Amino acid sequence: MVLKLIGNSLQVVAVISLVSCGQKQQQQGLPPAIAVTVDTVSSVNAVYYDEYPGTVVALNQTDIRPQVTGYITNIYFKDGQNVIKGQKLYSIDQQLYNANYQQAIANLQVQQTNLVKAQKDADRYHELDKHDAIAKQQVDYADAALEAAKKQVAAAQANVEAVKANLNFSIIPAPFSGTIGISQVRLGTSVVAGQTILNTISTDNPVAVDFAVDQSEVYRFSQLLQQGQRVNDSTFSIVFGNDVYPSYGKISLLDRAVDPQTGTIRTRLIFPNDKSLLKSGMTTTVKVLNNTSKKVITIPYKAVTEQLGEFFVYILGDSSKVTQTKVTLGRTIGASVIVKDGLKGGEIIVVQGVQNLHEGSVVSVSNSVTTAAGKP
Repeated sequence: MVLKLIGNSLQVVAVISLVSCGQKQQQQGLPPAIAVTVDTVSSVNAVYYDEYPGTVVALNQTDIRPQVTGYITNIYFKDGQNVIKGQKLYSIDQQLYNANYQQAIANLQVQQTNLVKAQKDADRYHELDKHDAIAKQQVDYADAALEAAKKQVAAAQANVEAVKANLNFSIIPAPFSGTIGISQVRLGTSVVAGQTILNTISTDNPVAVDFAVDQSEVYRFSQLLQQGQRVNDSTFSIVFGNDVYPSYGKISLLDRAVDPQTGTIRTRLIFPNDKSLLKSGMTTTVKVLNNTSKKVITIPYKAVTEQLGEFFVYILGDSSKVTQTKVTLGRTIGASVIVKDGLKGGEIIVVQGVQNLHEGSVVSVSNSVTTAAGKP
């Protein structure tokens, strides 16, 4: 019995000793420092391109609609052909309009004959009136008939012009020089005045590229517009994926007002299109050279962490501890990114190893770079 009590006592002492040793080790052992690479923040002169989504548009484009109703009797072009102003495109059945025109001319001639008769009657009555050989009332009637005949001639002449216009409208010419699209009607198609779209024509050289600019940049783009551009000025260019359009553009205009719903203003560039590489409706990326002399802060993009749509970096502080700081980012420049707000020159940030950090982490600097981060 005594031996059993001694054994139990020894077990209790052993457990107490183990617990005490564990607590002591836990108190003495600190989390290991996380190895990181850091960089010193500084300002640099950055030359980069601002990018905007753009759309290629024709400087002049219109839908072709008939001005008279009838059947298409002829088509004088090939789909996609270049046409010149005044060139015949379509004709609409002229039989009815030509008949109306001939009738209008005949009616005009009748009214002109009536006018001649009324004029002679008035002249004769006035001559008799000089000799008091006719009543004054008859003279007045003759004058009134003459005026009525003149108005009837004028009305008939106006009718001739209107019918002639309809006859002319049966031939549809190109309103300006450009490229005609695919015809929406064929021979024999019945078309309705002002409603049926026959085709679309647009100019194709030069062409415009429209893009939206935030209202905060209106002053900058207004200055670019006022300054004008030199030959081969590379300020404005466009790209399609990895393909860069071979010619540079020039700024043409800013829209008259800012859109209150989006806070943007439409800006238009003009590009040459000698080889017809640009087609109306194409989407592109507009690149605007930003070579401002103002210094900006750039850091390696890999130093940035994202949480719920917000961006952060870790700044190295006292006792080798890091502090998480929110930053506002600007444009990317290669592997670097511009920081608009949240950092200042001279601060030391973690560049590598950020994925293992949290607020207050202790770090050990394995490699320190003291030059400007992300210097282009």
